Amino acid sequence: MATSGSKNFELDVADYVEEAFERVGLELRTGYDLKTATRSLNLMLAEWANRGLNQWTVKQKIISLSVGTVSYTIDSVNPTATIDVLDAFNRETINSTDNDLTMTRMSRAEYSHLATKTSTGKPTQFFVDKQISPTITVWPSPDKAGYSVHLNVLSRMDDADAAVDTLDIPFRFYPCLAAGLAYYLAMKRAPERMPILKQVYDEEFQRAMDQDRAKTSFYITPGTYSDTP
Repeated sequence: MATSGSKNFELDVADYVEEAFERVGLELRTGYDLKTATRSLNLMLAEWANRGLNQWTVKQKIISLSVGTVSYTIDSVNPTATIDVLDAFNRETINSTDNDLTMTRMSRAEYSHLATKTSTGKPTQFFVDKQISPTITVWPSPDKAGYSVHLNVLSRMDDADAAVDTLDIPFRFYPCLAAGLAYYLAMKRAPERMPILKQVYDEEFQRAMDQDRAKTSFYITPGTYSDTP
């Protein structure tokens, strides 16, 4: 027999909720069941953001700097979408050649203690103010036009608003999401099942995160050793 040839299996919110209820030993029966489960689902997605870096939520943002302006909203389209900034560089194009300068991050205290906040020049450092709508503050203050800050930012996943919505996650996290939602529902409906569902959730999350980590080359440099006194 031939295989399907398809690789587009995807669940919507209603599918995940139904699966989670079944794992808890219950059935999805009422509109309130769907409402309370969807609320738990959105809370769980917020928990995922707190667990650390999710590679698929990394977005690239570019901010054009203006002379004398030091603070900028990181995401002008969705101001509350940014969770954090991972890294940044300042690009200046001279004679059609891009010149990139890696920027270093300052803490709130380091920025507050700068004695020369009004200094001008090519921005080399930045501070992230993690408000509800996060902003980035650069230093020194841009002394001319033509600078653009390029950011890798960790962004929020899209909300689960309707039963027909699909989720903003890669397929390798499908089992983890179903297991996690079942655990969250067990807190409300079947506390006796919480231990086993928590164990399954943690195992599924760890497997998914292991696959989501960035792969980089690892180099070993031989050293020298001498036992001569």
